[in-house]
Amino acid sequence: MVQELARFVVEASFEKLSEAAKRELKIRVIDSLGCAIGALEGEPIRIISAHLDDFGGAERCTLIGGGKISPDLAAFYNGALVRYLDFNDSYLAKGETCHPSDNVAPVLAASEYAKAHGRELLVSLAVAYQVQCRLSDVAPVRNKGFDHTTQGSYAVAAGVSKALGLDEEKTANAAAISGTALNALRVTRTGKLSHWKGLAYPYTAFGATQATYLAMRGITGPPEVFEGNKGFMHSIAGKFEIEWPKEKLERVTRTILKKYNAEIHSQTSIEGIIELKEQHGFSAEDIEKIEIEVFDVAFNIIGGGEEGGKVRVETKEEADHSLPYIVAVAILDGQVMPDQYLRERILRDDVQRLLRKVVVKPREDFSRRFPNEMPSRLIVHLRNGRVVEKEKSDYEGFYSRPMSWDTAVAKFDRLSSPYVDADLRKEIVEVVSNLEHRPVADLVNLLGRIRNPEVGMKR
Repeated sequence: MVQELARFVVEASFEKLSEAAKRELKIRVIDSLGCAIGALEGEPIRIISAHLDDFGGAERCTLIGGGKISPDLAAFYNGALVRYLDFNDSYLAKGETCHPSDNVAPVLAASEYAKAHGRELLVSLAVAYQVQCRLSDVAPVRNKGFDHTTQGSYAVAAGVSKALGLDEEKTANAAAISGTALNALRVTRTGKLSHWKGLAYPYTAFGATQATYLAMRGITGPPEVFEGNKGFMHSIAGKFEIEWPKEKLERVTRTILKKYNAEIHSQTSIEGIIELKEQHGFSAEDIEKIEIEVFDVAFNIIGGGEEGGKVRVETKEEADHSLPYIVAVAILDGQVMPDQYLRERILRDDVQRLLRKVVVKPREDFSRRFPNEMPSRLIVHLRNGRVVEKEKSDYEGFYSRPMSWDTAVAKFDRLSSPYVDADLRKEIVEVVSNLEHRPVADLVNLLGRIRNPEVGMKR
């Protein structure tokens, strides 16, 4: 199977992308860059920056915020930026949820290294999206105790191989090494959450990027990584089939963007509670209890189900994966953006009191409707005896209500404006909007001009 995957990667071309896929890829790039720039002052970003300053690396690829470093470390650092806010895109499969834009950083680094054109970057990114999303469809690993970064290892290897222009043999070796070496545990996202929630995929990108460069130089990997004795199917996923020669490059059009800075399965509930508050004019002090009915995946991940309780919230990582916190802060602040995850906001009495009034319940009929819909029913019990409620099946950013280019640019501007002046933001948006007509160097040169006074590389 890894040989068929490699053939799919090598035969992918810009001409095979539909106009819809090209448009959605560019929207994902500008969305990811906004998330990355908005994360420049994140606590783990500062730690990683100090780590890179100490360890160094060949100055081959641009870091968002200034400086250059080796491609694998650029994939790690820029990937951490894209992921830290937990505001980047998602893909929903029945048994798996992933964030395919986690592949932007490694593909961008490889494209810069290879002196590639924007057309090549876009098709390489489309390849990574297709591989990760399709493996999530047919080979989910969450219920086996493994993280979605497991399928991501194949996606990074595929996208980076395409960007580097590797042949079938070397691409197959890159995927085989990455898939063998990078099988991560789901404990990353259960119980008490840590920095690693946002760093697990960037680390996978680091490892798979390095593996792909090793394959480029001639290192081989196990050719039966998927179906062989003790391979991925036998050890983790179970038997599955993908006819890679028949795969297209359109899965990006089924990925979804976040309107609010919170875990993906919370988006409908957030939009719903804000609309409900605007419609009925209640305040936090008026609330006796809030009931939220959701599909099983949302309940298990952010509602207090099998992945742990969600009413003890003390850190950013815990807050953005707690549906009680997210809905409570949306009522109090009227929005859920990065400011809602400042430590002083998380620990304030108003939100801590209100989140304990939230009860989350799974509904079997909602679970059957997922992932084609993201249903949520909100029931707010007020102290005066009134009960107001709202049911929604999607939100702005879901593929049934896709986010427009202009809305994505507005999100980019909002996240990046503290760090990037209006002229530079405009230049970045212009390059991304015409990426198929521009060399990758035009984009990375702009990203290297960004300066953060607190998080800067010494190089």
